[in-house]
Order: sequence, then C-alpha cells, then structure tokens
Amino acid sequence: MRAVLVGPPGAGKGTQAQILAEELSIPKVSTGDIFRANVSGGTELGKKAKEFMDRGDLVPDEVTNAMVKDRLAQDDAAGGFLLDGFPRNVPQAETLQGMLADLGTQLDVVLELRVDEEEVVKRLSGRRSCPECGRVYHVEYDAPKVEGTCDNEGAALYQREDDREETIRHRLKVYREQTAPLVEFYTGEGLLATIAATGPVAEVTARAKAAIEEKRSAV
Repeated sequence: MRAVLVGPPGAGKGTQAQILAEELSIPKVSTGDIFRANVSGGTELGKKAKEFMDRGDLVPDEVTNAMVKDRLAQDDAAGGFLLDGFPRNVPQAETLQGMLADLGTQLDVVLELRVDEEEVVKRLSGRRSCPECGRVYHVEYDAPKVEGTCDNEGAALYQREDDREETIRHRLKVYREQTAPLVEFYTGEGLLATIAATGPVAEVTARAKAAIEEKRSAV
C-alpha cells in the first residue's frame, strides 16, 4: 500500500497517519520527521535545509523533494508507505509521480480528510499548552482540572502563536490556495478517496480503512 494523506491543519492527519501506518504495517513518512533526521544526522541535504530554517524561510521544493526521494528509496519503504505532509502542491505531486516511476511503482490511494473550516478553528484555537511539561489541553475537549493551570506542574497554560485564530485562518487560506488543488489533481488521476474527519478518532480511522480498501479493490 502506497498512500498519501491530505487535509487542512487540524484535520487530524498526524494522528490518523500514525494509526493507519501501524495497522497497515507500512512506515509513516512525514516531511517533519525527514527534516529532523537529516538535520540531526548532519547530511548534506540537512545542512542545506537548516540554512533556510535558521532564517525562518521555507525549505525550497528541490531540497524537500530530494529528502523525500532518499527516504522512499530506503528498504523499509519498499513494501509501501504512508506519506504525511508531502506533496503540498501540484508541482510536488508531479515530482512524486516521477520519483515513484524511477522506483518502478506508483501510488495506490490519496486519502483526503475533510473537515469544516470553522471546526478546525474551534479545534486549534482552543488548545492550551504547559510551558514546563509540554502537555496540550483543550478548553472544551480536554480541559485542565483548574482553569488555565496544568494538572501536572501547576504552571499557567498559554496559547501558542500558531494556535491563535488569526494565524489559523491564515494557514487555512494558504491550504486552500496551495494544497487544496491537489484534490482536483488526484481526482483526475483516479486516486482520491475522501472521508469526513469528524467524530471520535476510532470512527475516523474506520472510515479511512474502509475508503482505502474500497479504492484498493477497485484497482
């Protein structure tokens, strides 16, 4: 199974990617993990990426693409993989097609996690973090015992900059402009399967597995 997971910030991609990869017995391949591995390992690609990251700039597509290509060529990905965070745009999707063609394979399914934008804002803007232990709470779904205070450390909770409503709405705008066209692209390729990413985690996972199996059986 060679799959790609797409969806807006706050759709639960990281959670579902971890669960699905384990249940399908394939490695989860995320650009964040790849960046960290290359930077900490001091690879040439990692050094290039770090230059941009240290300046607060986006890592260019050519560096990201090269890292992903190296990762997909590793032995544990030979039997399949689940990509999370790549591709982010249509040019990267076209590059991925070329990478897989070089490896003599192709994608089986692109799973879109769909969620209403207002639900995303509610999910992310309600998060509060502990500055000491790093635990993340939610004002509605996972509130601390004492409002605004970490259960473990007694420290005052804070809202991360990227969890502020205006930041979230900007991220969603960027998603619509850059990543959402992937849906149209992969629909044209006959690879897209869309599920609702709302409700309990287990229910979303069940929908995801059913959609993957349906797409797999249709091939």
